Amino acid sequence: MRVAVFGGGITGLTASYFLGKKGHQITLFEKEKVLGGLAAGFKQPNWDWYLEYTYHHLFANDNDILDFAREIGFNKIFFKAPETASIFEISNPNLKSKNFLIHPLDNPIDLLRFPFLSLTDKLRAGIILAFLKLSPFFPFYEKQTAEEFLKKTMGEKVWSELWQELFRKKFGDYAEIVLASFIWARIKKRTKNLGYVEGGFQTLINYIVDELRSLRVNVLTNYEIREIKKREGKYEIIGHFERSEKSSDRRERNASLDFSPRRNVGTRNDYDIVISTLPTPAMTKLTNNIFPKKYLDKFSKIKYLHALTLILETKEPLLEKTYWLNVSTPKIPIMGIVQHTNFMNKKNYGGNHIAYLGWYLKKEDKLMQMKDEELLDYVMPYLNKITNNQIPRNKQVSNHQLPIINSYIFRAPFAQPIFDKEFLKNKPDFKTPLKNFYIANLDMTYPYDRGINYAVKLGKQVAGMPAFND
Repeated sequence: MRVAVFGGGITGLTASYFLGKKGHQITLFEKEKVLGGLAAGFKQPNWDWYLEYTYHHLFANDNDILDFAREIGFNKIFFKAPETASIFEISNPNLKSKNFLIHPLDNPIDLLRFPFLSLTDKLRAGIILAFLKLSPFFPFYEKQTAEEFLKKTMGEKVWSELWQELFRKKFGDYAEIVLASFIWARIKKRTKNLGYVEGGFQTLINYIVDELRSLRVNVLTNYEIREIKKREGKYEIIGHFERSEKSSDRRERNASLDFSPRRNVGTRNDYDIVISTLPTPAMTKLTNNIFPKKYLDKFSKIKYLHALTLILETKEPLLEKTYWLNVSTPKIPIMGIVQHTNFMNKKNYGGNHIAYLGWYLKKEDKLMQMKDEELLDYVMPYLNKITNNQIPRNKQVSNHQLPIINSYIFRAPFAQPIFDKEFLKNKPDFKTPLKNFYIANLDMTYPYDRGINYAVKLGKQVAGMPAFND
């Protein structure tokens, strides 16, 4: 059968691989020049490895991607145990130069040493964390919010010290309506050992593309689908290749493409089956002429936040030892800092340090509207609070002399769905009202947060639908 796959992220690539193995004729459509979606990376001339546009790592129990890597013969995934921590505000007049404390929270001993909770609160929190880690999924997680559950089980003090600001940073105005199923999945999935790909995740993406080429999958990059028509049981795909000089993908300026997917459009553009791996809002916009309005209307009730990532390339690290830093104080308006080179060796990036700053924001948030230099100017005073020193930079930004070698800013729409009661009622499923039109996107990882492992799982699942076995 002729199958059209919309979206060249990990889900689309994985689905194309398994369908190609079954002998189907696959055409994969990707709007951007770069394959891999949010896992894609770029490489500077003096770097040996790619770097992801948005921070990525694997967990030791990410079996779907580990199994997939073994199946295709990819053996460059490895694991380490970097330090994770949170930063808290301290109010001690004797510590004038240090108003913040970075405290690791990797294990029970770290929790027992946490200075802002009583022993009773620590023990109570530890018991509930162990329960979340060991328990299966229970329906009651979906009948209450995370805030209600954590306050009820761990207490008000633990909520305010450990959790409240983390939820505000990740979900903003929606923090109070996020279901407890989110925190169950977050604790359940987490492992101390974290995985990465030698050469960066783009190395894995390139390897998958080579596998697709060997399976004669037709990969069309820089191709925009404009319309879908349903005729006589088939789907007609109408679109065109984008002219590169008009592309709106800001990632291109730093992307280093070392693969050349087959771009033979051919004369036929009708398909027996369609798989959309696009974000739900993008899929809705593209299919409003073929799906019933009632079906599409339910997706408008799903709430999303957009991702903003600022990558800093510096001579000195922002964080001395910590890889992942949760920002647990409202005095620093950054969701988290990921010091990538406390996980991977700086030699892979020209001897420089790499740090990510991340946010999930509404589209209209002022940070989403800022120009690059404005965002840098905005964050530097807060970074100085964390590092207690000026980070060198070889150029002037506003009134700050900052020791940053390079900076890169990326924005991704619809990156974080809000797992509330409306989401449960309206989230997409593989099957749609139209025969042979399937959805497989990252809204369907619920209750787990988005990640490469679940992208692989979705791709394999949709490729296993009965229609592909006829």
